[in-house]
Amino acid sequence: MPTSTASDRPSVGQLINAPHRLMFFVGASNVLLAMAWWAAWLIAARWPDVLPMPQPQPPIQAGWLHAFIMQYLVLPSFMFGFLLTVFPRWMGLPDLKQRDYVPVGVGLMGGQLAILFSTLGLKAGLVVGLLMVVAGWSWGLFLLGRLLFAEPGKTWHARSCYAALVLGYLGILGFLASVLTENVVLVFYSIKLGGMGLLFPIYITVAHRMFPFFAGNVVPGYKLWRPLSWLAAVWAFALLHLGLEMANAMRWLWLADVPLFGLTTYATWRWWPRGRMPGLLAVLFYGVAWIPLTFALYSAQSLILLASGEFVLGRAPAHALFIGFFGSLLVAMVTRVTQGHSGRPLIMPWAAWFAYIALQIVTVLRIASEVTTDAYLWYAIVAIGWIVALLPWVCRIGWIYLSPRADGRPG
Repeated sequence: MPTSTASDRPSVGQLINAPHRLMFFVGASNVLLAMAWWAAWLIAARWPDVLPMPQPQPPIQAGWLHAFIMQYLVLPSFMFGFLLTVFPRWMGLPDLKQRDYVPVGVGLMGGQLAILFSTLGLKAGLVVGLLMVVAGWSWGLFLLGRLLFAEPGKTWHARSCYAALVLGYLGILGFLASVLTENVVLVFYSIKLGGMGLLFPIYITVAHRMFPFFAGNVVPGYKLWRPLSWLAAVWAFALLHLGLEMANAMRWLWLADVPLFGLTTYATWRWWPRGRMPGLLAVLFYGVAWIPLTFALYSAQSLILLASGEFVLGRAPAHALFIGFFGSLLVAMVTRVTQGHSGRPLIMPWAAWFAYIALQIVTVLRIASEVTTDAYLWYAIVAIGWIVALLPWVCRIGWIYLSPRADGRPG
């Protein structure tokens, strides 16, 4: 009967064996911490007698801090884990070494912990945490930029992702500047840059490159459709959307969002496999279906505002994008990478299915909450729903990152 050795057992040391191990572990930890804090704050705001908070507001308005943490710490932890892994492979360059990517994880994990401690009354933690975030991001951008310069050719998907990261970096610097100067306008710019400047372009770039490739590997007769002209057009209208939002010209967003609705609807139709899909592939395309729905909501909201002056739907379009699209593909892509890079079968485990289906329910509830009379009740329910949805999945993947590969290979 075989016996396990020390190297076969789960350990923290396993985290630094590959970029995705460390950064996905950081991201998984960050998402639960971030949503636990946000749920607690919402419960305290709605039922102050049930859960009193140490102070009524963190050092910066709670909703802004929630948006910053989710956009610049939680999701980018996973994105850096993916990009630090695939950039060398896309470009035919050697993999990064442990000493390269560990500082990125330390910056993002330490930064979020310090920021969350600041909400308990340790105000200096906000600036310390933001400086750690800037340091982690700076090093990550340096590593990826170095790879771009070393590449003999031009991988446009890598350049697209890097351009979005640069916009996100500007958003982080803007948020730090707003904290130091108490300029709330910079907070507004930072939050807008995080959505349509950072997250949407990276997600859509990865979908454009990877999803048809995945489908072509398992669906007989599948035809790849990945024109760079389409990606360039999406970038152009995303920047127009961003510019209109930053100018607070919400009634004119339809100028960007109607074309984005058309572009993403067409891409969804072209990408969608016509044959039978395994679960791990199907969840990618079900997640993509949230993009045209998002821009349909944005377009309707803008056109109604233009016609009547009424701002209906509130943050519903944004949360269709953030929870529906970003959240769905987070579970789908992280599960796929985790299964494949840990030597496990490319299937959707039960914890991943639970997380994915529960997030669809959470998305619908968050969209509907914008038209309810007791919004904070539903905000709190949605925040708790995030935790319930992701907790089993996070525990499973976290254990995998702490454990050796199932097939005994390094990495």
